[in-house]
Amino acid sequence: MAKVSISLDAELVVEVMVLAGVGSPQDAIELVVRDYIARGHRTEARAELRDQTLREVEVKPQNPQG
Repeated sequence: MAKVSISLDAELVVEVMVLAGVGSPQDAIELVVRDYIARGHRTEARAELRDQTLREVEVKPQNPQG
């Protein structure tokens, strides 16, 4: 796997380390990125489910009104 090196504000990294409960800056940032990606996938799944539900509602014939 390819690696990327970036510079981050040390205070941000320390805060993430404390919140994540890890002792390594590398592990802390990896956790944040993995969580961000997982959250994006969950959001996509919810949006897809909502769209699918809306399509099913549009397809169903409605009862006559009146």
